[in-house]
Amino acid sequence: MWEIKCIKDDQGSHFGVFCYRNGTPWDYASIHGIVFYHNLISHEEVERITKFLKDKFAGEIAEKGNRIFLKNSREIYQPEEIADLAVHLGDNFEVSTELTVELENFTESEQEQSNLPSGKMLPIPGK
Repeated sequence: MWEIKCIKDDQGSHFGVFCYRNGTPWDYASIHGIVFYHNLISHEEVERITKFLKDKFAGEIAEKGNRIFLKNSREIYQPEEIADLAVHLGDNFEVSTELTVELENFTESEQEQSNLPSGKMLPIPGK
């Protein structure tokens, strides 16, 4: 799982782009593909973000509340691709970006050697 949170201003306007390896819940089903959510973002901006992501990843657009799904879109998991997407989102939508990545089977020894900030490494509940 990864998420790129895109902060527009200090008034709460933001959106986030994410992808869950096992799909994102939609009622009782899981939808595979890229998803984004939005908060206090204009309809025109939501349409621009949707077009940007659809052009990049394809997929069928489906909307539920403040989430836009790109059903069966191309999914990315390579660090370089995720980082590039964060940079492009920042540049195209004039936002600051914050990246969150869930690392599976990341041992304590690997954590110590990773140079990642220890305060940001949180255990996954139930693991």
